[in-house]
Amino acid sequence: MKKFPKLAVVPLVALLAACAGGGTGGPSAEAVMSPTKGNSASGTVSFRQEGDNVVVVARISGLTPGAHGFHIHEKGDCSAPDATSAGGHFNPSGKSHGHPDHADHHAGDMPQLTADATGNASLTATLPGLSIGSGAANIVGRGLIVHAAPDDYKTQPTGNSGARVACGVIAAK
Repeated sequence: MKKFPKLAVVPLVALLAACAGGGTGGPSAEAVMSPTKGNSASGTVSFRQEGDNVVVVARISGLTPGAHGFHIHEKGDCSAPDATSAGGHFNPSGKSHGHPDHADHHAGDMPQLTADATGNASLTATLPGLSIGSGAANIVGRGLIVHAAPDDYKTQPTGNSGARVACGVIAAK
């Protein structure tokens, strides 16, 4: 019977332990969304790193029916009653505002949230070029904003999405 050197067994055990961890992928983060003054929108948004992409899953209630701009903002600060303390859109590459499916857009530009007749919205999207926990495109500690109006994906630098109706801070899990 062939014996394996002791040093070869240690990496094998570590590899087996990693595989047994459930394959949950990379790091994750979450933002608990709270309404801004005079609004009732709230919910939870989760983020999960999958390779070079971040998968976002949002569940928001208390919205008016229809489309709502949805963006990652530069500052993780929801202290202002209207959430302007979260600053502008997260834009580490200095690009123009645009649709997340196009090459030229802020890192924080995301697909619209669309609320049904009862004010509930859900979204699952894959966002390339973002990261959770490291690098220039790290979203941890950033603000997350739901806006009152649809994003036109043209008006610079905001998309003409109107008031901020909910704010949360993205925190590592």
